[in-house]
Amino acid sequence: ACVGRNLAVSPGHPEAPAQRGVALASLGRQEEALADFDAALRAGQNPIVAYNRGLTLAALGRVAEAVEAYDRTLAAIPSHVAALSSRGVALQALNRHAEAIASFDRALALAPDYADAHFNKSLALLAVGDYRAGQAEYEWRWKRTGTEHLRPNFGRPLWLGEAPLAGRTILLHAEQGLGDSIQLVRYVPGLAAAGAKVVLEVHPELKALLSRLPGAAAVIGRGEPRPAFDLHCPLGSLPLALETEPASVPAAIPYLAADPARIERWRARLEALGRPRVAIVWAGNTAHANDRYRSLPLARLAPLWADSRARFVSLQRDLRAGDAELLAAAPLLHLGPELMDFDDTAAVLAGCDLAIAVDTSVAHLAGALGRPLWVLLPFSADWRWTKDADRSPWYPSARLYREPRPGDWDDVVARVALDLAMF
Repeated sequence: ACVGRNLAVSPGHPEAPAQRGVALASLGRQEEALADFDAALRAGQNPIVAYNRGLTLAALGRVAEAVEAYDRTLAAIPSHVAALSSRGVALQALNRHAEAIASFDRALALAPDYADAHFNKSLALLAVGDYRAGQAEYEWRWKRTGTEHLRPNFGRPLWLGEAPLAGRTILLHAEQGLGDSIQLVRYVPGLAAAGAKVVLEVHPELKALLSRLPGAAAVIGRGEPRPAFDLHCPLGSLPLALETEPASVPAAIPYLAADPARIERWRARLEALGRPRVAIVWAGNTAHANDRYRSLPLARLAPLWADSRARFVSLQRDLRAGDAELLAAAPLLHLGPELMDFDDTAAVLAGCDLAIAVDTSVAHLAGALGRPLWVLLPFSADWRWTKDADRSPWYPSARLYREPRPGDWDDVVARVALDLAMF
């Protein structure tokens, strides 16, 4: 509003559109911000405005154009470390990971302690399968911008694999999303076999399910009193501590199991549908940094049930705009709101013949349960699904369907529909 008043008085003010663009971008009004940055650049070639324009283009999913904008900034200011790092992130979104790593390295040569560049480089390294270097860089996640306060202080030593665990109690604590926790608790049986007493602290929604995890001496929910322990390790650091490589990922699938009592609870409703029964999830947490790419509208999945003998079961908990109306008209049994925790979700998955999901916690759960799983992935997927393979070392039984180009979910759904007809 203040800049608007300035422009009313001085319509040709050279800095005003750039200032308003920054404010609009911070409010999430990216299209309006882009218009202001474009106006500012027409008035003069300001490399900082070009950088801010790149950030806005990236937020809009126009990552190839974002790379060009960062390059304009770097042509004028080769030492702009934030532009180098942001350029690397945009290149990652284009699956150009080698170039992304080179861009991060240029930033780190100028600013060796730049945590954002270290962390983003870790994701590129992990995506190309360099787990050793990638996991080491991944430890910089605690120092990223805005996350310094997230690292917990337990008053006990951090364990990263350097000390024997026999006869000692270790607290393994969830520090990321639900899917990450499901993926990484696979290490618990191995640590217990090495002589550790494992206390597992997880999201409350996972507590009942993980209470049956082999090797876990105790499973507590976040916020509950902790028993005494000698060491601690975040779940996200276990691959580093145990020197995991793609060929050595613990993949004793299944390592989780549904509760027989919960299976019985859902049996009648599922059996009434007939077979084959297909569980579906099409969207994740809107707060996830990559949600705009990994989630898709329910309407895009309509070809799956347009001409299919399958019976569909929705496990979607949080609906997006328009989903409720589509669900009311589609031949789906919508159970999402009735699922109390992940023990319920596991039981429903056990009663289905196949799960089709985007990259969410339900995909991880189906994989950990050893259920038939098809994962719908964006063009540039999370590192654990690999860069371009149709299988993942973390869930070798899962079949991966990738976008051939950014935003092309129709191609993915068409391939899934063909395979579903055969299924």
